Amino acid sequence: MIVNRQRRVPVALTPLKQFAERARSELRFADDSITVCLVSDAEIARMNRRFRGKRGPTDVLSFPSKRNGSTPRSGGARRGAKFYAGDIAISPSAARRNARRLDRSLPAELRALILHGMLHLAGYDHETDRGEMERIERRLRKRLGVD
Repeated sequence: MIVNRQRRVPVALTPLKQFAERARSELRFADDSITVCLVSDAEIARMNRRFRGKRGPTDVLSFPSKRNGSTPRSGGARRGAKFYAGDIAISPSAARRNARRLDRSLPAELRALILHGMLHLAGYDHETDRGEMERIERRLRKRLGVD
């Protein structure tokens, strides 16, 4: 599910929902196990400060579910239990800045951020995994057609 709670940046939700569904399926998350919320820079800055202790807006934050205490990577999704992966917050304003800097379209940047957030929900952490998440993300970007 994708919820748009910001007004500054126009976003076509239907193609993003279709992409999120493909990515969710590729990562083997259960149906309806991920919610993506598009928020303002101010809101994501508040979340970034509260949950990461960092100042200012960021582009994407992931909040793994605490409902079952596991991730697909740790085997939680494969044991047959209903698995709720978690929530992803994305700032379309930050995504638009990234897109301009990287010379790509806003829809492509939003898809990249959705995939990045889902990988965090799957238990990957690019800050500590010696490039594992980056390699998987690159492979999935190609497979899913993310620029």
